[in-house]
Amino acid sequence: MTERRAPFWELKDLMLMVVLGVVFGFVYWVLVQAWNGLAVLMGPAGDLAQHVLLGGWLIVAPIVIAVVRRPFAGVVAEVIASVVEVIFLGSPVGPTLMIAAAIQGLGSELPFMVTRYRRFGWTVFALSGLLGAGLVFFYSAFRAGWYGQDIFLLRLGMQLVSGAVLGGLLAKVVVDGLARTGVVDNFAIGREVAGRA
Repeated sequence: MTERRAPFWELKDLMLMVVLGVVFGFVYWVLVQAWNGLAVLMGPAGDLAQHVLLGGWLIVAPIVIAVVRRPFAGVVAEVIASVVEVIFLGSPVGPTLMIAAAIQGLGSELPFMVTRYRRFGWTVFALSGLLGAGLVFFYSAFRAGWYGQDIFLLRLGMQLVSGAVLGGLLAKVVVDGLARTGVVDNFAIGREVAGRA
């Protein structure tokens, strides 16, 4: 059963996207602290810590997309989270984080876009994390000078796995949990769940 959506964004969709973007801006800042701690624990391999955790920075996009089911909701939510990180929390990455967030959001959004925002299964979520991580990897590789490094493929592989698991599959777990609680019943996801009942 295909749900009929209003042709325009509703205010509640916009509000939820902004709120989740802000909340995840703080979550992402906490993730930066975890990254720093993990880098210390990993010793000489500490530079790879960012790839282990990268998927965590992708999670807001698929969550917002799955709940509101509107084009570019994931991109905007990621950019809002990055603005919170940079402006309010002083991210060490600086303003270029907003560019990375837009790239991550676009990559995360592509699998949902291809399905016309109608498929929200495990595979689509995993692809969301994989593409979000993959696209931003090449931007980051350019900025950080990873091209030509002996561990280039290791970096890429670690980041893709992290994206699929943390940015995709974990997002699916969160979305399913939200749907079960009923807190998103007034959004597109809630109407779809009610239509299946």
